[in-house]
Amino acid sequence: MTDRILIIDFGSQVTQLIARRVRESGVYCEIQPFNKVTEETIRAFDPKGVILSGGPASVTLAVSPRAPQELFDMGLPILGICYGQQTMVAQLGGRVETSDMQEFGRAFLDIQKDSALFEGVWQVGAKEQVWMSHGDRVAALPEGFEVYATSPNAPFAFIADESRHFYGVQFHPEVVHTPHGHQLIEAFTKRVCGCAGDWTMAAFKEQEIEKIRAQVGDGKVICGLSGGVDSSVVAALIHEAIGDQLVCVFVDHGLLRAGEADQVVKVFRDRFNINLVHRDASDLFLGKLAGKTDPEEKRKIIGATFIDVFEEEAKKVGGADFLAQGTLYPDVIESVSFHGGPSVTIKSHHNVGGLPERMNMKLVEPLRELFKDEVRILGAELGLPHEMVGRHPFPGPGLAIRIPGQEITREKCDVLRKADAIYLEEIRNAGLYDAIWQAFAVLLPVKTVGVMGDSRTYDHVLALRAVTSTDGMTADYYPFDHAFLGRTANRIINEVRGVNRVVYDVTSKPPGTIEWE
Repeated sequence: MTDRILIIDFGSQVTQLIARRVRESGVYCEIQPFNKVTEETIRAFDPKGVILSGGPASVTLAVSPRAPQELFDMGLPILGICYGQQTMVAQLGGRVETSDMQEFGRAFLDIQKDSALFEGVWQVGAKEQVWMSHGDRVAALPEGFEVYATSPNAPFAFIADESRHFYGVQFHPEVVHTPHGHQLIEAFTKRVCGCAGDWTMAAFKEQEIEKIRAQVGDGKVICGLSGGVDSSVVAALIHEAIGDQLVCVFVDHGLLRAGEADQVVKVFRDRFNINLVHRDASDLFLGKLAGKTDPEEKRKIIGATFIDVFEEEAKKVGGADFLAQGTLYPDVIESVSFHGGPSVTIKSHHNVGGLPERMNMKLVEPLRELFKDEVRILGAELGLPHEMVGRHPFPGPGLAIRIPGQEITREKCDVLRKADAIYLEEIRNAGLYDAIWQAFAVLLPVKTVGVMGDSRTYDHVLALRAVTSTDGMTADYYPFDHAFLGRTANRIINEVRGVNRVVYDVTSKPPGTIEWE
């Protein structure tokens, strides 16, 4: 079995980054919320080591999150990060206190003593940059622990009991603002825990193919194929596992970008020889969207219509036992979150939710252990073209939410499609496509006066959006130079009838979202 690390989550906003750093070191890991972890579940998971995440609670309160006490007697290496350090200290007999001297942001450690965790990375006597975010701090160490590094406001910033392989850090090694943090995490997984670091996407692919074959047997799987990264990789992986037992249904709602429908058919039907049902339902979708301007109403119409069309096509195929979905690991983490309370709905998401129960099918979710960047690597491993696995995220409702505050018509979709294609072409020509998380055009519900030739025009305003991000949770606008923006705007206005003004969106997320609706 592949070596694995268990991450116990105490509610940090960056716990997923810990998992990403562990996997980047070639070691498989999973996140489990603290209130669902027991001695039995730890033994069943059989990790080589455990990482305790940060979190928003205070160890100083009478009731606060804790790791299972038995964990500390299981002989496993443990790395506690921020709150994870504090609960380890408190549970092993040390003391944590609320401090007036808090640290948020960049801080510098004074390295006091050599440790296995930073051998060859940090030197005694050096000052090293880290990222802090804490109000509480350790005030007294448990028996067996020593101090290895301090900061001005955290005298126990790096502690360890090397004999038991217990490590506690007040800072966050998982964030990029701790420059050598990834090396510390890799030292923990490999040097301290003894993990081989041999978890690769090629190995994952072979393991997952065997799992799919074992789950499906001689049954039939149906997959809703959108042409997006997730559904494309799901389809390619399942097809490699079970061949003609897979049927893909591609519902074309008429809201795709230029050339996407043709690309999906070409790649999956012609190149991979997958049994593909292509349903052009654009008239149906656009008919239902006629007269609708509210973004939530648009999303719900598109989602409900998609389910109706997909179900209709699935019944024509007949006999499907399983439904394939592109569920990713962040979705799984969110679904088992210990927070449990309601959250504000920013916008509803388009998926095939409700279909498994409605159609009485079991789910096949081969990507549920992967992050988005890992899915792209798997797609390349499966032979999917780079323009498909490397494409920017595209929303399920498609162009409908990029025509905000107005009725969706075929004419507006065509205008937006042409403008968007020019924008993306210019980005690719400039060699910037892979440096940008997501880029797209938005047709605004605004018309302005313009002059073209000797004639007055009164046409649409088009907004361009491009952001950089690592996971889509936060984002910043891409800093194009003005020559690029001018050249792109000039092409759009000259080549797309119906647009006479172009603007660029420089809003970050937060406060904005990446999409406009």
